[in-house]
Amino acid sequence: MEQQDEPVTLSLAGIARLAGVGRAAVSNWRRRHSDFPDPVGGTDASPLFSLSDAESWLLSHGKIDESSSGWDRLWPRIEDLGDRDRMAHLLASAGERLATPMMEPPSEAPGPGAADRRLADEVVRLARRQSPAEAFTVLLDRWHAVHVRQLTVTPRQLADTMVALAAELHDGSTPVRRVLDPACGMGSLLAASGRRWSDQVPPLVLAGVDSDAALARLTRARLALEFPDCERHVQSADTMRDAPLPQASRADVVLSYPPSNERSWGHSELATDPRWVCGVPPRTEPELAWVQHCLSVLEPGGVAVLVLPPGVASRRAGRRIRAGLVRSGAVRAVVALPPGSAPPHGVGLHLWLLATPRECPGNEVTFVDAADCRTTALTGRGTAVDWDGLRERTVAALRGSAVPGITRVPVMELLSDDTDLTPSRRTVTERSVGPVELRCAWAAWDKALMDVDDAAKAVRDHEVGAAVPDDLSYTVVGDLERSGALDVTAGKAVAGDLIQQGTRAEGALCVITPWAVRGEEPWVAAAQAAGLEDEGQGVLTSFGDVVVVTEAGGFDVWVETAGPRLLGAHTVRLRTDLSLLDPFFLAACLRAPGNDQRAGIRASATSRIDVRRLRVLRATMAQQRRIGEAYRQLVRFREAVADLDRNGELLSAMLSGLLAQGRLTGD
Repeated sequence: MEQQDEPVTLSLAGIARLAGVGRAAVSNWRRRHSDFPDPVGGTDASPLFSLSDAESWLLSHGKIDESSSGWDRLWPRIEDLGDRDRMAHLLASAGERLATPMMEPPSEAPGPGAADRRLADEVVRLARRQSPAEAFTVLLDRWHAVHVRQLTVTPRQLADTMVALAAELHDGSTPVRRVLDPACGMGSLLAASGRRWSDQVPPLVLAGVDSDAALARLTRARLALEFPDCERHVQSADTMRDAPLPQASRADVVLSYPPSNERSWGHSELATDPRWVCGVPPRTEPELAWVQHCLSVLEPGGVAVLVLPPGVASRRAGRRIRAGLVRSGAVRAVVALPPGSAPPHGVGLHLWLLATPRECPGNEVTFVDAADCRTTALTGRGTAVDWDGLRERTVAALRGSAVPGITRVPVMELLSDDTDLTPSRRTVTERSVGPVELRCAWAAWDKALMDVDDAAKAVRDHEVGAAVPDDLSYTVVGDLERSGALDVTAGKAVAGDLIQQGTRAEGALCVITPWAVRGEEPWVAAAQAAGLEDEGQGVLTSFGDVVVVTEAGGFDVWVETAGPRLLGAHTVRLRTDLSLLDPFFLAACLRAPGNDQRAGIRASATSRIDVRRLRVLRATMAQQRRIGEAYRQLVRFREAVADLDRNGELLSAMLSGLLAQGRLTGD
């Protein structure tokens, strides 16, 4: 039945995206302008507006112009379709028409309605104004963003890492001719394979299967646009129950992030399936069914890399199948990934590196614990996966190098009752501590203890006044700025392509950020930092500057004695007039307990600190210098206590290890 055309609607957030502003700005327009369009649906809390009315109002008020991005103006109409599969088939149909040569839709694809055909025509018209492949990628990303909670997509960096590891594991004497993903989803792993191997002769074959017809059709169109020279075979089918693609029943490389925790994978129907060479997978172990399926479709000498939940490596229900896989030589390596590598982001997933069972099975399995491969996030709070470090460690393991986080376990040692393949349980290294190391640790402890005692004596000499002075008064940083006693300069976010991680190059400048991993600071080249400062896009510190971290959860203040450094986002530089304001005195005042709460913009854990509201004691220069000197003594005491804590942790760990080994003797 032909669908009737209905007015296309969008929310306040949709209008904000159309105008390139925040939702709050649109709410303000609605309150301030009496001619703002009236809602045509929705609720009072979440009203919906006509797209044509919103566009007309934005144009008439100069909020957008006729040259605005066509995708920004077309996407609300696509998003208004609502249904995930309907949107996917519309985009896929447009992709099929953009491919060269033009593709016929799959026989099982639903027929589009009149409204969908008109939208597809507009998508094709806009895409042909630019690169069709790039345009389709933009639309695919937007579709994924709308339905992200319903999809599990392999991130590009993980996909590229899996391809790199497959290439390392594969026998390089023969080219990779066929790549298969038996649960291809949106085609991320097949696309990564195309980027790696598509330029070879004869053409690479990319094959994919997915039980979701909409995803399979999107992948089919995506591969046709991105890799027109490759041979492509993508179909919608149930990989477990249906026969695999005849064009790629055998593959040189299998890459997959198969579905997990699916109890209805076909356990009963497939009890006698010939793929279960290492044992019939229990109903609760669908992932081990996928492992055996992937091994069954490999050419001799082929390799597979799979993303699996960590429980697959240790659950008792799968111990016999794991033992069979290890005994046959199919399991070459297991890699523990850091949390955040792929959805679900709170779980540290595993990579299983597999190969066709050997006639003469190998005598060991490699385990790589890369869960610590994390680095400071270049944008936003927290940390990010250090993909370069992860790849380097895993490739080193495959090449036989001995580096921390890698161990090789004999097969016979793994064939225990549990056959536990969890990397973190295999890569534990006990540090061997001898008498000399222990004496050095005690010497470091004694020195740290002496430093604390010396620093404490200087601080202890100060006495507490009997009462608060009657003439005590305060000012704020904002008033000091207006009086010329100091300059306030906010740090700026540094472009991610300029920031480096890891070992700092000679002469490079550290970037101060609230979210740096302990003991690690991102850095930029000195010439780039100087260029940013010249262009007004960077703020450098100098000796004696007061640096304030304005993130409420990480509020901090110190006097810069290690500059110059580059200030990142959520940091502020206070540069004082030394004849009017002592920087150490200023830092002492700003660090006073409760000062950050008084200056918080919002009373919540996510609030920001308004540095101009921070309170400062009014004092003469003589008083400032006295307080500043006392503050320097306090800083030395704080640093000595921190050093003592570090040495205490190290010494305690050594002694605990010696006790556990029965090597700590005494009366």
